[in-house]
Amino acid sequence: MSESRFTISPLNILLIVVTGLLLVLLWQLRSLLLVLMISVVLASTLAPIIRSAENLRIPRWLAVILVYLGLIAILTGIGLLIGPTVVEQIQRLFRKLPGYLDVLASLAENLALRFGITEPQAIDLINQIFDIQSLTTWTFRSSQLLLVRSLGVTRGIIDAVFTLLLSVLLSGYMLSGSKTLIKGLVSLFPKPWDDRLEAQVIPVSQKMGGYIQGRVLVSAILGIAISVGLKFVGISEFALGLGVIAAITNLIPFFGPVLGAIPALIVAIAQGGWVFLWVLLLFVVIQNVETYVLDPLLVGSSVRVAPLYQLLAVLGGAIVLGILGALIVPPWVAGASVLLENLYLKPKLEAEKKAAELESVAVEEKPSTLSVKR
Repeated sequence: MSESRFTISPLNILLIVVTGLLLVLLWQLRSLLLVLMISVVLASTLAPIIRSAENLRIPRWLAVILVYLGLIAILTGIGLLIGPTVVEQIQRLFRKLPGYLDVLASLAENLALRFGITEPQAIDLINQIFDIQSLTTWTFRSSQLLLVRSLGVTRGIIDAVFTLLLSVLLSGYMLSGSKTLIKGLVSLFPKPWDDRLEAQVIPVSQKMGGYIQGRVLVSAILGIAISVGLKFVGISEFALGLGVIAAITNLIPFFGPVLGAIPALIVAIAQGGWVFLWVLLLFVVIQNVETYVLDPLLVGSSVRVAPLYQLLAVLGGAIVLGILGALIVPPWVAGASVLLENLYLKPKLEAEKKAAELESVAVEEKPSTLSVKR
């Protein structure tokens, strides 16, 4: 009876040591890895615009500069147009939040009394839930935890801003010199893998960029729809601010729409009457339109990643990097799905198909050979 033994050779020891050193090096360079991840996502998002500008015979470096200047101008214009109103409405919302929570606490107490819940412990629990100080403390701690995770690979807010600026500059360099960079990277791999990997650059870029483009477009549409809808249902005082909050949170798949609906529902409950039902109906309709119309049309058609994998990507990114991870990890999963499909699944399916064809041909030729022998 043969026994398999693990032999410790100098080569195995060297591989283990090199692997451990690489892991330590990657951990020490985690800030740089985050910059590269953000840069690749930004470059993939803007690549279609750069290609369109090139089709107009504009030099690539000039197209990159014009696109970035145009984006800065658009964002600055939007900020100047609606920024002061949004900030003023959100500040007013925070000032009125204690009164809204008091109304919610009274409604909850009345509802508890209707159901026969009169224990002092239950009433105290309701008051604690809607206590502005405890709620603010919980929100602050939760937000702090998410920010710490988002900035955990950096050393603070200043480094985070520097990381974002560096990512923008690096993405511009990637766009302007993409052909040279791609040639240099794929040349590190032996043939035929260099040609195979080079052929996957555009599909991967399209899928990663398509994810971000789709999410931004869907969030912008929903933000406008929610702002207009809230004006019609009677919450015009905070309509624009709540719409912007919903648009920003909607960038995070699955959980973002729920988070964006909470402030509007709190305001609606406090106002009472039919306002809450109308606001609830508004968000239900918009959520269904997003799920069954906008996401399949604007995101799913370009990404084609199973919802389960998208959910796991969001959860994994949020656990490791906080809010930032929930935004940038899903497009990387979408890009990895392209590599998996084109470099493994399709060749595997083609090999199985050829093997089945050869087997069927061999089975067909076998009876004819036997008849000749007879």
